[in-house]
Amino acid sequence: MRQPDPKPPVIAIVDDDHEVRVTLCALLGESGFEPVPCDGSAAFFALGDPPPVNLAIIDLRLRGESGLNLAVQIGARYDIPIVMLTGIGDESDKIMGLENGADDYLMKPFNPRELVARIRSVLRRYGHGTHHATSQPEHTITFGNKQIDTQARVLLNSDGHEIPLTNGEYRLLEYLARNPSRVISRPELLSELGSDMERYVDRTIDVLILRLRRKIEDTPSKPRHLQTRRSQGYFFELNAD
Repeated sequence: MRQPDPKPPVIAIVDDDHEVRVTLCALLGESGFEPVPCDGSAAFFALGDPPPVNLAIIDLRLRGESGLNLAVQIGARYDIPIVMLTGIGDESDKIMGLENGADDYLMKPFNPRELVARIRSVLRRYGHGTHHATSQPEHTITFGNKQIDTQARVLLNSDGHEIPLTNGEYRLLEYLARNPSRVISRPELLSELGSDMERYVDRTIDVLILRLRRKIEDTPSKPRHLQTRRSQGYFFELNAD
């Protein structure tokens, strides 16, 4: 099994809004990260050379300077992934950001869980895991040869390696696994996913189910854990033979 990281990922929060920095620091701290607030590029570069961070969250509209320019500088000098926070009407700037070094972006106001999921996804691409290996057994749900760590919000395979899931896929899987051996309807699943899925329709659940099966089933076309009950919904079996 892979050894746990010696410390949680360090995330720089570059935003000139004090309340935003405080809110994000609390969110990231509760999610297993070590947040470092910065009110601008000067504060970020004052952290060191190279800055001792694993990822930077940068507000596109920094007071008196450009968050995009900061992202370009970071991309040119360091191998530090970047998640941009943008506002309404910044479509062209978002495109420029992605073309000039940003790894992902999120529009304000954003769903906190989605931000955490995006951060974890970017860190995975850079080969930096999160603290899932140190969680206690009571924070896990096991099915087959896989394990859900509900504290770190990740799915692990038999070797302890993470199986990447989107935020929607993870939330759907955890809810199903917490309610095994009973039929769960699509409306119930949509209700559980809440605002993350408010723009979607009933059939979106089917799409997520198909994607989950490809990740958790040995033979997706013959699922042992995530089963369909025609005209009723879905049924999750933890101890499938």
